[in-house]
Amino acid sequence: MDQALYKKSIQLILDNQSQWGSYIASPNFPTYQYCWLRDGSYIAHAMDTAGEYESASAFFNWVGRTIKRFSYKVDEARLRLSAGQPMGKDDLLHTRFTLEGEEVYIDNTWGNFQIDGYGTWLWALYEHAKKSGDFGILEKLKEPIEITLRYLELVWNLPNYDCWEEHPEFLHTYYLSTVYDGFNAAEDMIRLGKLDMRDIPVEALAKEVRNFIFTSAVKNGRLIKYFLPPNVEFERRLIGNDCVDASLLAAGIPYQMLSPGDPVLLATIKTIEDDLYRTGGGVYRYKADVYYGGGEWILLTAWLGWYYTSINQLDKAKAICQWIESQADENGWLPEQVNEHILFPEHYDPWVKKWGPVAKPLTWSHAMYMILFNAITQG
Repeated sequence: MDQALYKKSIQLILDNQSQWGSYIASPNFPTYQYCWLRDGSYIAHAMDTAGEYESASAFFNWVGRTIKRFSYKVDEARLRLSAGQPMGKDDLLHTRFTLEGEEVYIDNTWGNFQIDGYGTWLWALYEHAKKSGDFGILEKLKEPIEITLRYLELVWNLPNYDCWEEHPEFLHTYYLSTVYDGFNAAEDMIRLGKLDMRDIPVEALAKEVRNFIFTSAVKNGRLIKYFLPPNVEFERRLIGNDCVDASLLAAGIPYQMLSPGDPVLLATIKTIEDDLYRTGGGVYRYKADVYYGGGEWILLTAWLGWYYTSINQLDKAKAICQWIESQADENGWLPEQVNEHILFPEHYDPWVKKWGPVAKPLTWSHAMYMILFNAITQG
């Protein structure tokens, strides 16, 4: 366990947190010089595991201000959907923002409609309140919490981009698990008297989303990456991808949609291990990944290690942690992905020509390493 790299990771995140509270995804990669709710929520959670509560709190307050700024979109979307009018990708809440909290339009092809960040921030916010003891932040952020819940209630079953910002024509099991836990976290806040909000049926919504996942996203006894909406004609629904995606780890940890011993989770993890984990190395996103040739992702490798800590397989978790530590460069920076054993070598150079070298450092990579490190040392 590399204490020096762990401390560098904390400092790197602090150095890359803006004055407004947002976390930059990567300071050296132009395409990532924004703040994503998804990345930022995991970064804030990592800081909470390190006891850096002030940093995490600043992020959650930034999210709250940003959601309030664009809350009008939720009302407009409700009217458009009820009238059966088409929705453009910019008619809904965005997934990434400038560090100040403004929407980004520099690339009008970007897949802005991604739901998972909104469920994720509710999970991370509740975890922050429990870890820090600052339950007052929940009441302070009551309005953006309510906006988020009403937004998720409105759009959770609409096709949208996945967490890798691909395949907007599908429903994705990962994002659905974030929505489930967003509703579930809110139900806990209300039930325990930590949040006064009674007019959104969050418990019923959590059950509805979970039942939908079991009805639509389980094949051959395990979770699948994505599927077409139920209202699409039967012939086309056969197009859905039955493969796994490493992000499905989230169904077990942290969202606990499935218990550790659930046969569906165990079968899903087994397939991830068989298909996506290079023994002695890292974890790939999915088998058909061509982004920068399809390398091993630091954050997903840490995620698998995090899962191992949850089932007390600490030797496996420590081995994964050591591999991650070995990927840090002379600056103590961890990249987005490692490209020594890529799936599709012919796709590597075209991405380098398009966007430059692989993002490094990636703050989410450092965050997931910190979560794993603390899960091993504190758990």
